[in-house]
Amino acid sequence: MKNNIIIHFICSDQKGIISKLTTILYDSGNNILSIEQHVDTENQKFYIRISIEKKSIKQYFPKDELLELSKELKGKISFFDSNKKINVAILGTKESEPIYDLLIKYNSSELQCKIPILISNHSELSCVAKQFDIDFCKVDDNKELVDVLKNKKIDLIILARYMQIIPENIVKLYHNDIINIHHSFLPAFKGAKPYHQAYKKGVKIIGATAHYVTDKLDEGPIICQDVISVSHKDSINQMIQLGREVERAVLYRAVRAHLEHKIIVYNNKTIIFN
Repeated sequence: MKNNIIIHFICSDQKGIISKLTTILYDSGNNILSIEQHVDTENQKFYIRISIEKKSIKQYFPKDELLELSKELKGKISFFDSNKKINVAILGTKESEPIYDLLIKYNSSELQCKIPILISNHSELSCVAKQFDIDFCKVDDNKELVDVLKNKKIDLIILARYMQIIPENIVKLYHNDIINIHHSFLPAFKGAKPYHQAYKKGVKIIGATAHYVTDKLDEGPIICQDVISVSHKDSINQMIQLGREVERAVLYRAVRAHLEHKIIVYNNKTIIFN
């Protein structure tokens, strides 16, 4: 994986933003690999993601100049090292399918991170952790969960069918760093048993939504969604099976986008760059 520096920048839309950013980078001898931008015309907000080639540790990067520009434009700027692998914890309850899928992709280097631990409120998933040679921890309360996350220096939490409410103190501690997979096309069918809700309504599509967790259940910023067609012939169990395939794909895409710093969150919405 190439070692690049990623820049995220948000400010009010105005003339000359790209010119000012690229001039600073050019004058300091940095090579821009890609630029992606978006303008929210309704709210007059400008978003940009810039990827910079990092050739050596001695390379000068104009962080102070960019911070000064951000201050001048009353914006918000963030910097990321694409080569830094963050620590990820997977939380699950009993269902192993979405966890297996993530760990298989992790083992094949499709997810650029470190997954040191699998956490659950039940012991059934310990065999999954053992199979992939990662630590397993059964937690009985939220204090124990916080302690485990801190001890493992976790940066990102993935809720892979974790059937527990994440407490507000953890949500605040990991702001926009908790990804949940919900088995419906939100905002439809929030809460428990969405497939049963969909079956009763006789819907013709079911879906999955990966979103960041907030203190409001299933209302966090949406990262990725997808759907699949169903018919009146499909039973609840058939709908669940079809939905699982969508869930796995959606969760993987969301986690990968987060790890590759392709997401900017603003006012409970996400900007997802290619």
